[in-house]
Amino acid sequence: MLSMLMAFALVSLPAPADAAEAWVVKAQRRLNSLHCNAGPADGTIGPRTRSAVLRFQSRHRMAQTGKLSAPVRARLHRADARRCDLRPVPQGSGLGRRIVLSQAQNWVWLVGPRGGVIAQGGIVDLPSALPKGGHVTGSYCGRAARVKHNMDLSGRLWLDNFVRFAPCGIGFHRIPRYRSTGRQIHPDWHLGTNMAQSHGCIRLSQPLSLRLWHFTARRTPVRVL
Repeated sequence: MLSMLMAFALVSLPAPADAAEAWVVKAQRRLNSLHCNAGPADGTIGPRTRSAVLRFQSRHRMAQTGKLSAPVRARLHRADARRCDLRPVPQGSGLGRRIVLSQAQNWVWLVGPRGGVIAQGGIVDLPSALPKGGHVTGSYCGRAARVKHNMDLSGRLWLDNFVRFAPCGIGFHRIPRYRSTGRQIHPDWHLGTNMAQSHGCIRLSQPLSLRLWHFTARRTPVRVL
């Protein structure tokens, strides 16, 4: 009887914390190997890990929940899992030199005249403010087409490398920075996810905003999908 009680007690003991976290660490390492940017593999499913899961889910056309569910982990550890940072230009986005923006993937591509991808990366946007279809960079509503150091209406934020492409105030720019400190209002790892929303513009990383600034030195078609 005593042995049976001891056996029952052993079965009822909770799993050690390190064992419970091992599968999370494995998932984080796998996400990082696929360039999904999960941050440190510390066994904790925090906001940064969830952002990586969101990028992985959007890359594989899965529901974007940010949860490491069993189906997500199964897809994650398959041999044919795809990198989060390299994505094909969506079909039906037109031809020639252009910018392609996918609201479903929270992603943007700079496409050269022969169809090659010059640069790509995650975005933060507000889908309800930007209609799908064709647009073009340039001046709208009497406002400048390009402003190197634009300010928001409050005067508190820098909108660096601002490139306008839709009426009247919608454009591409770097993640806004506080004028008082120079710090971004949210981290780069929000890009490519639905964890944040803009006020209508398309927020980019600092390097990608520079690439786009130079890419749009002349009028450039923008295709929103």
